[in-house]
Amino acid sequence: MSATTSTRPPVRRVAPARWAKDNLFATPFNALLTLIFAPLVAVVAWWFLRFLAVRARWEIVETNLTLYIVGAFPRDQLWRLWLSLAILAVVFGLIGGLVGATTREAAIAAGRPLTTTRWDRVARLGPPALLLVSLLGFARTFTPFVLTAGVVALGVATSLLARRLPGAVRRSVPLIAVLGIVVALFAISGFGGVPRSAWGGLLITMYYTIGALVISYPLGILFALGRRSSLPMVRWVCGAYVEFFRGSPLITLLFTGWLVLPFFLPADFSTPTLVTRALTIFILFTSAYVAEIVRGGLQAVGRGQWEAAQALGLSPWKQTRLIVLPQALRAVIPGLVGQAISLFKDTTLVLIIGQQDLLAIAQNVTKQDEFLGKGYIIESLVFVGIVYWVASYWLSKESQRLEVRLGVGQR
Repeated sequence: MSATTSTRPPVRRVAPARWAKDNLFATPFNALLTLIFAPLVAVVAWWFLRFLAVRARWEIVETNLTLYIVGAFPRDQLWRLWLSLAILAVVFGLIGGLVGATTREAAIAAGRPLTTTRWDRVARLGPPALLLVSLLGFARTFTPFVLTAGVVALGVATSLLARRLPGAVRRSVPLIAVLGIVVALFAISGFGGVPRSAWGGLLITMYYTIGALVISYPLGILFALGRRSSLPMVRWVCGAYVEFFRGSPLITLLFTGWLVLPFFLPADFSTPTLVTRALTIFILFTSAYVAEIVRGGLQAVGRGQWEAAQALGLSPWKQTRLIVLPQALRAVIPGLVGQAISLFKDTTLVLIIGQQDLLAIAQNVTKQDEFLGKGYIIESLVFVGIVYWVASYWLSKESQRLEVRLGVGQR
């Protein structure tokens, strides 16, 4: 064992009885609240689980599973989606491996524990794995099992490989990731593929979410830096942009992009598709909130960090890129992840401009002849709600895990 790893502090494992005493019965008031709400939570959980396992009629999901996931996407072109998923598995495997290796090295250098308990792994991966197994259980053929297993294995193998990449290669991973996402999109629409106007369901929801996050986060960081610029014009323009989009309801901006924007374009200018306009609105709206979150992180960095960077003779660009910005982003991880979760749920608003996203599909499938007027809307909305909750929960748990590894909130 190396000298570096030998100094690693052990992980404290708290017994269930000790945890309950510290968190549920620490004081008489806490004990009273526990005794009052524990039965209520148990009853609600029992009712919900009984509904899922016994009372719910999942025929509507089983019959329309493909519709929930891809909408009106041509069924003979589904191989494009599987190819795109394989590319994205490599992309996110690279990102996950890079982040894991970086945070591991930072934790070892700071003497923080790295070992996770079995319960931690179950809490992180249990709900997504259970949802994936449930979706495969609704499938009527064996092909999705094989393809899903291949995509998951590819992502895991890429993540393990990325953890062993040398430092010089790691620095190029963000560029490779962006190129990979572009290639994944081109695999769906390129070479006579399926236009985005034919996308729907969970596919278009994830497209809006990932596309807006990839573009709006760097854009928001630039606006946050612009608001702290020493140039008055840059500071005023960035401030006006942020305040305008933060003060405008997202639903109003979507209506503007849908109905008003074409009237402001020249007559000979080709009007962007509805999907492009909606994605642009999501990018502009999200980048304003990201800018304000990052600006708060920049203000949290002490003045002494700037002065130390200046004393080292670093240029203003290097001061920001190497010293200040990493500390600011580290401090606002919860806010950034919270904004990502908010964007993921806000994509449901495209329903009002005629987009067939996951929520719109959940409502429309109940109008099919075999399900019309039979109350299947409950099962349909519960299914969609579980999908949204699992994705949001997983992002939240990964954020907490990253905070622990980076020592956020610790000295």
